[in-house]
Amino acid sequence: MPMVFAPFPVLSTILLCCAAGLGLILLTPAQNTRRIKWISAVGSAATMLVSIFLFVSYDRQAGGFQFCERFDWIPQLGVSYFNGVDGFGLPMLLLTGIVFFTAVLTSWELENRVKEFFALMFFLVLGVFGMFMALDLFFIFVWYDVSLFPMYLLIAVWGSTRKEYGAMKLTLYLLAGSALILPAILYLVVHAGLRTFDLTALMTSGAFSGSQQLWIFPLLYLGFGILAGVWPFHTWSPVGHVAAPTSVSMIHAGVLMKIGAFGVLRVGMFLCPQGWHAWAPVMAVLATIGIVYGVLVGLRQTDLKFVIGYSSVSHMGIVGLGLSTLSVDGLNGAVFQMFAHGIMTALLFSSVGYIYDKTHTKMIPELGGLATPMPVITGYFLLAAMAGIGVPCLASFWGELTVFIAAFRVYPLSGTLVVCALVIGALFMLRVVQKTCFGQTPIHLAALPDVTALQALPRLILASVIVLFGFFPALLFDVIQSASTAFIAGWAQ
Repeated sequence: MPMVFAPFPVLSTILLCCAAGLGLILLTPAQNTRRIKWISAVGSAATMLVSIFLFVSYDRQAGGFQFCERFDWIPQLGVSYFNGVDGFGLPMLLLTGIVFFTAVLTSWELENRVKEFFALMFFLVLGVFGMFMALDLFFIFVWYDVSLFPMYLLIAVWGSTRKEYGAMKLTLYLLAGSALILPAILYLVVHAGLRTFDLTALMTSGAFSGSQQLWIFPLLYLGFGILAGVWPFHTWSPVGHVAAPTSVSMIHAGVLMKIGAFGVLRVGMFLCPQGWHAWAPVMAVLATIGIVYGVLVGLRQTDLKFVIGYSSVSHMGIVGLGLSTLSVDGLNGAVFQMFAHGIMTALLFSSVGYIYDKTHTKMIPELGGLATPMPVITGYFLLAAMAGIGVPCLASFWGELTVFIAAFRVYPLSGTLVVCALVIGALFMLRVVQKTCFGQTPIHLAALPDVTALQALPRLILASVIVLFGFFPALLFDVIQSASTAFIAGWAQ
């Protein structure tokens, strides 16, 4: 796979923006909340702008790893600070930049422990960005863990509904996943005999036999897959979504779950392609169960956040199904779905969070007629819900469509079951929208304020991205396909 080193460390600039934002927040007195919020806004905006620059500047024709930068940190152990992005990692950087900036704006009215909250947000996102750009297994593991630990405090301190339980459950599950990943990585590095953690060197060395890949791949798939909400290890996800505050839910469902799916792709599938091929049918079965299960359990929920939480389990199942098809279309659809779901679910949680802040309830039977007092936020909620059910010309439609095409070719029974389940789920989501937003407005909800211009800004950004990539999906498909075509071709050889 071609590799282009950057004359300027633009990827490290993103990490530097996060580190600088974190450092400035720590140096600012806690009582100066306005300055802390402005530092957070400027720092997150800088990461988003650099991410957009990378996305626009990436050479789609050349493909491969670009903007690479490398520094041998511990040569005795073969550990390098080695970054680069391809068509798989680039959409994830763009997703993280957009969701992080909008999450910071969504938290603008926070008054409780502002300094600690934004410092933890920057620390978390530092790990997320690092994970998506790292090409050294040591740093992939470090960034993966860095992105997990702040989530416990963000939920336990600033969360609601059973927040301590949700935070602890999330942490234990993700630590269990981490415990599977570490021995798998160490085994790969030791048995390759190359004395390096360089993922690209290990990928091209052919050092692992088919039998080794056969048992290493499940460790990596389950280890990373827990964070992706793979059934039956998904139960931390809806609970965590409900317990987390609004902006943390946006990061949690919008970005953090993508780390798991990305880890399966970047580490599991890249280093163990024969293991991936052997276990693909099992991946397809688990993904299909997850999709159907998420829809059916979501039907019984009366809490809006639980509805979105189980919807996320179902949508991440679509990602898993795409990865299991061993095809270019499947990979294209899976990565497109990761990006689209991240944006869509961030808008959903952002809208529901505002509704909860004003009505003090997330229970569907207690809501109704919100379109009359709050037409703007209702519009954003409606757009996100339509994206969630895969309405054409909205971003998530293209990811789902491409995965279904690939699934029908390889697993026709799974494809049929999934489409039937998602049709039922779509009808239920329309019922939720109708019950929540339309009909007679209860008297106690009639005078609710709608979003201000500042509060509408993050929702407008997310909605614009959904529409942009819905009408122009080739903007994203071109980038993803530059990686998926080369990966499948290399594996087939």
